[in-house]
Amino acid sequence: MDFYDLKNAFFIGFVMSFMIGPVFFMLIKTSILKGARAAIAFDVGVILGDISFMLIAYYGSRSLLEKIKDDPRLFLVGGLILIVYGLITFLDKNNKKEGEAVPDVKIMESNNYLKLLFKGFALNFINVGVLATWLGVILVVGPTLDMNPTSIFWYFATILFGYALTDLGKILLAKQLKSKLTPLVIYRIKRGMGVLLIVFGALIMLKSFIPKEDIDNLLDKVKIEQID
Repeated sequence: MDFYDLKNAFFIGFVMSFMIGPVFFMLIKTSILKGARAAIAFDVGVILGDISFMLIAYYGSRSLLEKIKDDPRLFLVGGLILIVYGLITFLDKNNKKEGEAVPDVKIMESNNYLKLLFKGFALNFINVGVLATWLGVILVVGPTLDMNPTSIFWYFATILFGYALTDLGKILLAKQLKSKLTPLVIYRIKRGMGVLLIVFGALIMLKSFIPKEDIDNLLDKVKIEQID
């Protein structure tokens, strides 16, 4: 795996950190009301939830991943998952231009970091959409890395690093972010994330109809141009 792959993985982590949902708001509110350390403890729990989902998605789809490696047309599965989740995000009935406010999430009164960590884990783990997202990413990325366990590990470790680093920025800028999260901004972010997921899913599905040799040649060309 090269720098090109790691850069893509970091970008995925950055984008996923801005998926608007309960975890996003809870992280900001925890930082404002409890401080950066409490928010970091909460975020560690969230990341542990992501790791759990990644392991479930990886080992639960191992046989399918092996088939995709030999038959790229099965990329349709990963692309379809991202499109469906993107449509759900885009068409969410709560995505209203007016009247939607930042959820008033209750924060624990004492800074019990272990409880905050567990709360972050639980809040993330009950969101089935997170599992669907990781499943879609793994079904797409695994075969492109030739199912090499080491490459897959570092790819997803880089995603988590980008995710955690972006979350750290949100924690440090929590007060400024909260003031900018108007109903209209929230609406636009949600719709934008939905469109991104749909576009990525469509591109992945299109990829399944392109011969693997052509894809490899295109990627090699892009990498060479970036180096130059």
